[in-house]
Amino acid sequence: MLIVHVFIHVKPEYITDFKAETLANVQNSIQESGIARFDFLQDEDPNRFVLVEVYRNPNDALKHKETAHYAVWRDTIAPMMAEPRSSKKYLNIAPDKSGWDSARG
Repeated sequence: MLIVHVFIHVKPEYITDFKAETLANVQNSIQESGIARFDFLQDEDPNRFVLVEVYRNPNDALKHKETAHYAVWRDTIAPMMAEPRSSKKYLNIAPDKSGWDSARG
């Protein structure tokens, strides 16, 4: 499993549009077989967000970035950014692989 936290800082005037665009990306992303979870979180600072992307293996993360829906999202939200996105990668300890599928349903 590869877990990626993507940190996003949005310009205040774009929060509503950013949420709509990102929700569309999330809905498409969770349909990918290589994604176990794809969580979209808003910080206490309403201009800051985190995506928690859980991939079954590192190649699935690469495949995700090749999808049409990711390209649309990336290009659409680019002008909404207050600063470039950043990310941090993690390997899971717990839960085991089966525990990450709880968001599917």
